[in-house]
Amino acid sequence: MKVAFNGDVMDAGQAVISIYDHGFLYGLGLFETFRTYGGRAYLLERHLRRLEAGCASLGIRYKTDQSTLEASIAELLHANELKDGYVRLTVTAGDGGLGLPMGDYEQPQELILMKPLPPYQAALYEHGRELRLLHTKRNTPEGEIRLKSLHYMNNIIAKRELAASNASPGAEGLMLSGAGLLTEGIVSNLFFTQDGVIRTPAVDTGILPGITRERVMELARAAGFQVEEGHYSWNQLLGADEIWLTGSVQELVPVTRLSGTDGTLVKVGKEAGAGSGVGYGKARNGAMLEPEAEAGKAGTVAGPITRQLLKAYRSDTMRSK
Repeated sequence: MKVAFNGDVMDAGQAVISIYDHGFLYGLGLFETFRTYGGRAYLLERHLRRLEAGCASLGIRYKTDQSTLEASIAELLHANELKDGYVRLTVTAGDGGLGLPMGDYEQPQELILMKPLPPYQAALYEHGRELRLLHTKRNTPEGEIRLKSLHYMNNIIAKRELAASNASPGAEGLMLSGAGLLTEGIVSNLFFTQDGVIRTPAVDTGILPGITRERVMELARAAGFQVEEGHYSWNQLLGADEIWLTGSVQELVPVTRLSGTDGTLVKVGKEAGAGSGVGYGKARNGAMLEPEAEAGKAGTVAGPITRQLLKAYRSDTMRSK
């Protein structure tokens, strides 16, 4: 695959970073992952705002022009013969020699990686995935809020635990905080509903303030839903009417099965065909719910709020082109 290194498109093997780069030595660097729709990166301005703010807090002097970055992404899509792609934008601190820094990093390195989007799985958005509770706890952020940093060990340990479990293929892992509160998935933010109220763990639980999470909350409020950020327990999640996960590449993915650390499965939501297609309903706060599509298979299916917000989100990606 072709990559973009400091603005120049080249073969991946030609992109060379110093062994003294503090991103390599100390994990001092940040990244953003997002996808394109019709060749354009969705919510790129927000991703750059978060990236630049994080770099500033670490003393990494990074600032980019959005139009220049958009041109680089378009060039890279063309070079890799992709209409759309999964994009990772990484900024490393740069060469700082051996030893901890004495000042700011004046020459950071910018790297754009790209790969094809995963194949679309219609069944995933209809029948959802399993969410497995992990023993691995979400670590506390190094600073005031969690940054999307190159120090990704906590997530990797969680991923290894999930891979070694008997969770179903494609399952996501859920981490609790040290205090036992719901936080987030390995690569996703968490939402659930109870009586029509949408809830998501607060940023002070140690989660990453996700860009997709932020936009979904905005879309939900615009649709008339009550949205709360707070401190929640696993038992509260077990009583949820609907659960979904958010991320920039997979958008909103319904969760239809919860499993504890011992593997015990609990179904989320209604069974396929049980009351689906009955017309509009109303959430507790009065927001109108769109009718559910007929489910073609047995088992639990994505709920009406999840479906409505996924539709709104995808419509928003089209408007942003």
